[in-house]
Amino acid sequence: MKKIRLGNSNLQVTPICLGTMTFGEQNSEAEAHAQLDYALERGINFIDAAEMYPVMPRAETQGSTERFIGTWLKKSGRRNDIVLATKIAGPNPAMHWIRGGKSDLNAVNIRAAVDASLQRLQTDRIDLYQLHWPSRNVPIFGQLSFNPDAERPCTPIAETLDVLGELVREGKIGQIGVSNESA
Repeated sequence: MKKIRLGNSNLQVTPICLGTMTFGEQNSEAEAHAQLDYALERGINFIDAAEMYPVMPRAETQGSTERFIGTWLKKSGRRNDIVLATKIAGPNPAMHWIRGGKSDLNAVNIRAAVDASLQRLQTDRIDLYQLHWPSRNVPIFGQLSFNPDAERPCTPIAETLDVLGELVREGKIGQIGVSNESA
């Protein structure tokens, strides 16, 4: 399968990415490993995860997707054959099991999330690390318009970018990105 450059990064990815948000809820660990093997056998090299997966999010399963990918990486030895993407959950009091529901995108939370993801993934680096949704109030997840009544304190994007830059320089992450972000 051909590879394309992801944005203006140095990452070369297949145009098809294996999303893994069902690993740990609808799919067992064995099924997850089989899907990863199947994807790589067909030339797919781009694997996407998130610390909050699987969906629907629950405390009992949170992190299972990354754990299943991690056990597959350890078993298969194919870390260098994939571009591995994962995401940090933005603030969401409904998901109180992720850093106490106060998972604002500040230095403390981002470092904790990256270290926990690296441990679950059983790897020393994340190729693409994304903010799953913003810290600030924006219309996401089906909202059609901005609601000023939903304003909340948030970490300035400059602080978020500073710590992400530090993590890139430290080699823990390769590139940064956004997911579920508004224009």
